[in-house]
Amino acid sequence: MESRRYSTSALSRRLLTLARPCVLQVGGVLLLSMLSTPIALLTPLPLKIAVDNAIGGAPLPDWLNAWWPSALPSSPSVVLAVAVGLLLAVALVGRLQELATTMLQAATAERLTLRFKTEIFGHAQRLSLAYHDTRGTADSVYRLVQDAPALQYIVVDGVVPFVTAGVTLVAIAWVTARLDWALALVALGISPVLFGLSRTYRRRLRAGAGEVKRLETGALAVVQEVLGNLRVVKAFGQEDRETDRFRVRSTEGARARIRLSWLENVFGGLIGMTTAFGTALTLVIGVAHVRAGSLTLGGLLLVMAYLTQLYGPLTMISRKVASIQSHLASMDRAFALIDEAHDVPQRGTRKLARAAGAVAFQGVSFAYGPNRKILDDVTFEIGAGTTLGLSGTTGTGKTTLVNLLCRFYDPTAGQILLDGIDIRDYRLAALRDQFAIVLQDPVLFSTTIAENIAYARPADQSEIVAAARAANIHDFIEHLPEGYQTRVGERGMRLSGGERQRVALARAFLKDAPILILDEPTSSLDVATEALIIDAMERLMKGRTTIMIAHRARTLERCEMRLHLEDGRVQERVGESSALLGQRPQGTAAWGPNG
Repeated sequence: MESRRYSTSALSRRLLTLARPCVLQVGGVLLLSMLSTPIALLTPLPLKIAVDNAIGGAPLPDWLNAWWPSALPSSPSVVLAVAVGLLLAVALVGRLQELATTMLQAATAERLTLRFKTEIFGHAQRLSLAYHDTRGTADSVYRLVQDAPALQYIVVDGVVPFVTAGVTLVAIAWVTARLDWALALVALGISPVLFGLSRTYRRRLRAGAGEVKRLETGALAVVQEVLGNLRVVKAFGQEDRETDRFRVRSTEGARARIRLSWLENVFGGLIGMTTAFGTALTLVIGVAHVRAGSLTLGGLLLVMAYLTQLYGPLTMISRKVASIQSHLASMDRAFALIDEAHDVPQRGTRKLARAAGAVAFQGVSFAYGPNRKILDDVTFEIGAGTTLGLSGTTGTGKTTLVNLLCRFYDPTAGQILLDGIDIRDYRLAALRDQFAIVLQDPVLFSTTIAENIAYARPADQSEIVAAARAANIHDFIEHLPEGYQTRVGERGMRLSGGERQRVALARAFLKDAPILILDEPTSSLDVATEALIIDAMERLMKGRTTIMIAHRARTLERCEMRLHLEDGRVQERVGESSALLGQRPQGTAAWGPNG
């Protein structure tokens, strides 16, 4: 799926909005950059003074006479010394101006980029699971890491130098015209050609840059997929195959970069030849003016020095207009991600402190697409505190059902009620705060055990330990060299499957939510580990509405109500009537933060 293409005016408006919080810093960079204009005008003057006044013996120019001390002789050696001193002073001021500008630019660029990256990352987390399943996480990672920094290149490294170059261009053109208006006119005659080249190439450069980024994302996706599933790759001995797959994707990106580089160099060559032609023509006419006596040799050298500085801004403006297209392609991609709709619309405003836990599905259907219907007219109801068991073959919609309850998706038909109210009427954060989820393959983060348990909510050490005891994992943690500060590795792979599962159960204990979802929590575990987890689960389930998904009938024996799903429909119900009678507890769960 391609990223959308925004118009330049639409991008400009959004860029101004993003830059608004840093307007003072950007303004400071602009003011410091503007100092380069007078410095550029002063830089060639020492050369003219040395040639015309120190060597040629011509009288001092009026502006220098006005500042010349009366006690100081105007001998050639003194004039040369003044020229050298002026040269060093201008160089020092130039370096100080460059240092201050660079440091403020760096600080402003980092602040802008950090804010934008944070916005993209926050939005990416709120996009639907279906979006990430379709596009892949590598696409979002590339837009966050590679595309987001384009903001600083456009605002700080693009717009500011562009404005500064424009001011410098006008100032130098004016000074050159004062020296010799004919030469200034000849020198500026190439400007329309330069701007015409920029206009011709900018669209092609932007399209080429977008293609490069799309192909680079594909190569990154291979890396992320392989390294995330390295055990499978090694188990089947497919390292060479995956290397070839990466090479193919990377080769496509390399070819696109070569095409873009060729385009950029052809454009740069045309710019260089145009300015060289202008310089040559100016030199020929300037020499003729010196021979005619209308211009001094020092004046010609000054004009040629100004011409170099005149073509510098002209070339820079032309190149910026073109090179900025690559960054605009990045902004297209970044804004396209931000403009993607959230996972589910934030429709509801109803607050929810703690639900009782009564759940009802009324004619619920769901499909991932026109030809992928998962649930079809599912209707059931469970009372608060009831344990519901879901069984069925793989792909019948068991996990989809709990995903709908948590509003990871919205049903395509029907409604889901929590305590008699449509879950879409609740605030999304408040609704999801009512659930604790333990998955078949528990998800741990590459940090400490304590931080993984406390991921449920902020907690002190005593609460973390109490949750670990309840999950039958405390004794194991205590015997680790670093205890609760032990790092679990990426995705928790330094722990066994049973240990990861018990850490996930401890996290659920700590959250103390009124509704518990257990998705195949004891599959693929040995008998001893399963016994520990079942013992912990039974404590966790007390006083809570629990939905347990399992394939093994033995796992669902403790459930008061059972549903069997086939082809997205409820095919069998066990214990529904009794599960709805007299089971609406008024208190909180049997286990809380204090044990």
